[in-house]
Amino acid sequence: MSRNKASISIEEKNRKKVQKAKKLRKYAPLYLCALPGFLYLIVNNYLPMGGLVLAFKKYSFAKGIIDSPWNGIKNFTFLFGSKWAKIMFRNTIGYNLVFLVLGTVFAIFVAILLNEIRKKAVQQVYQTLILIPHLVSTVLIGYLVYAFLSSTNGFVNKSILEPLGIEGVQWYTEAKYWPVILTIVQLWRSFGFQSIVYFATIIGFDKTYYESAVVDGATTWQQITKITLPLLKPTVIILTIMSLGRMFASDFGLFYQVPQNSGMLYKTTTTIDTFVYRTLMQDHDVGRSLAAGFLQSVLGFCVVMLTNAIVRKTEPDSALF
Repeated sequence: MSRNKASISIEEKNRKKVQKAKKLRKYAPLYLCALPGFLYLIVNNYLPMGGLVLAFKKYSFAKGIIDSPWNGIKNFTFLFGSKWAKIMFRNTIGYNLVFLVLGTVFAIFVAILLNEIRKKAVQQVYQTLILIPHLVSTVLIGYLVYAFLSSTNGFVNKSILEPLGIEGVQWYTEAKYWPVILTIVQLWRSFGFQSIVYFATIIGFDKTYYESAVVDGATTWQQITKITLPLLKPTVIILTIMSLGRMFASDFGLFYQVPQNSGMLYKTTTTIDTFVYRTLMQDHDVGRSLAAGFLQSVLGFCVVMLTNAIVRKTEPDSALF
C-alpha cells in the first residue's frame, strides 16, 4: 500500500514538472519580452537602494561607502535646523496642494470638452496639441518663460505693459508674482497628460447611460454632473492618492530652471529639492542629500497609506489597495 502511494506521489510530481515545463515553453516569448523591463527595474530602482545607508553616514570619498563613519540621524536634522526649513516645507506642500486641486479640475474640464467633440480627426488633433507641453524639456520651458518675462525685451513688458503706459515689471526680482507664474506654468505643462488619462476613462463609460438621459430630456450639463462626474470619481480618487505620494517632493526643473535660480525669488521658489541641491553644491555632502530623499519617500509613503486607509473606509471600491 505504501509503495502504491509512493508511486502515485512520484507520478504526480512528474506530471506537475511536465506541466510547468509546457507552461514555461508556452510563455517563454512573453518572459523574454518582459526581461529588459525587469532588468531596468532592478538596476534603476532596486540596486541603488543599497546606497540609502549613506543617509546615516558622514560620507568620505576617500574612505568609500563601507569605511565612512556612521553619523546617526544628523543628516536628517539639517533639513529642520536650517532657517529655510519652514519656507521650503511650506512651499513644497503648498504648491503641491494647489497643483493637485487646480490640475485635477482643469484636466477633467478639458477631458469633458474633448469628449464633446464629435469629429474623430479634430479630436485626435486636439489630443496631440495638449500633450506637447508635457513632452517639452523643462530647460526649454524655462527659456520660453524668460522670453515672456525678461525685464529688457520680454513679451509681457515690451508688447503688453509698455503700450498701455504701464511701467515694466522686474519679474526675476519680485518674489510675490512667482506663486501665480509657477502655477500657470505647471498647469500648462501637465494638464495635457492628465486630460488624456481622464478622457480615456470617459470614453469607456457605457453609452446607454447617456442615451437614456437624452430620452429623459437631460441637458448636456445634467449629463456631465449626473453621469460623467460620478462615474469618473474612482479614477480621480486613485490618481489623487498616487499624487499624494509626491506631496513632499517637487519638480526640480520647475522651481530651479524656470525662475533661473534667482536669489531674489528664493522666498517663493525654494522647495526641499532645490534647497538640498544648493546645499549639495556648496558642501558636497552626499549623505545629506540622500537623507532628504529618503525622508521625502518615507513621508510620501505615510501620506499614501493614510489617505488610502481613509478612502478604504469611505469608498472601499475606489481604494488603491
